[in-house]
Formats: sequence, C-alpha cells, structure tokens
Amino acid sequence: MGNAIETKKVQVQEIAEKFQAASSVVVVDYRGLTVAQVTELRKQLRESGVEFKVYKNTLTRRAAEIAGVAGINEFLTGPNAVAFSNEDVVAPAKIINEFAKKNEALEIKAGIIEGNVSSADDVKALAELPSREGLLSMLLSVLQAPVRNFALATKAVAEQKEEQGA
Repeated sequence: MGNAIETKKVQVQEIAEKFQAASSVVVVDYRGLTVAQVTELRKQLRESGVEFKVYKNTLTRRAAEIAGVAGINEFLTGPNAVAFSNEDVVAPAKIINEFAKKNEALEIKAGIIEGNVSSADDVKALAELPSREGLLSMLLSVLQAPVRNFALATKAVAEQKEEQGA
C-alpha cells in the first residue's frame, strides 16, 4: 500500500513542477472526442512543444495547491486533460481553440496564463491574439508607415482629448 502513496506523491510533485514551469496551461473537457480526435489534438500540440496530459483530478488539485494556482481547482471536475506549454504562451490556447471550433465536443474549461488562473473566455481571447510572428509583422508595418501619418494621428488624438477637456 505504501508504494501507491509514494507513487501518488511523486506524481503530484511532477504535476506541480509542470504547473510552475509552464508559461501557460489550458484545462479542457475532452469527453465527447473520439480516440482519433484526441490523437490528432495531441499531435498538433506536441508539434508546438505542448504537453497534453490526463491526470486524476485529486492529484492535479493537490499539485495546483503546491504550485500556488489552486484557483484552477474549481474547474477540475469530470474527465479533464491539461495542456502545458513551457515556451509559447499562446500555443496551447490557439491550437485547442481552433480544434474546438471544428470539434464542438472539446470544451475549454479554464487556463493559467503566466501564473494567473484564467477563465475559458480569457483563454479564448488569448487564442485570438496574433502569434509572435504576426505581432512582429504588424509592428513592422506600423514602423514602415510614414512618420508623418503617425504624427498626424498623434496630433488628432491630442486635439480630440483637448475638446473633451481631458
């Protein structure tokens, strides 16, 4: 019997470390997915360096407490899978959100974004953000726009503020 308890302790510690190391975590309810769909989702996540794990909720809850993200625990009911991303904050949210659009059985329950417990809506909002590349290209196009346009826009904003007495 002692052995099972040891194993659980080790697992809890492992999950806690994953929570702590992750730049973002997404908790999903995958109940309605077929095995093939889960395999496909896991493959897409793995290609982006995201780990997709199924743990017992009791273990995950304990790990969340150790990791200081116990706020996630209210969402840990029923069969859950947890996606951990250590590098890209947006990747798990983006992949899971896209997948959920095509496969309605997948439900985003909550997430942890850079250490903050976040609602499903927050996770979806994160998913809709452009990727780092997308942001950089947006930034570049702004930087390439003539400075004059920027100066005019700034002036217009300033004038508008004055009119509002701000």
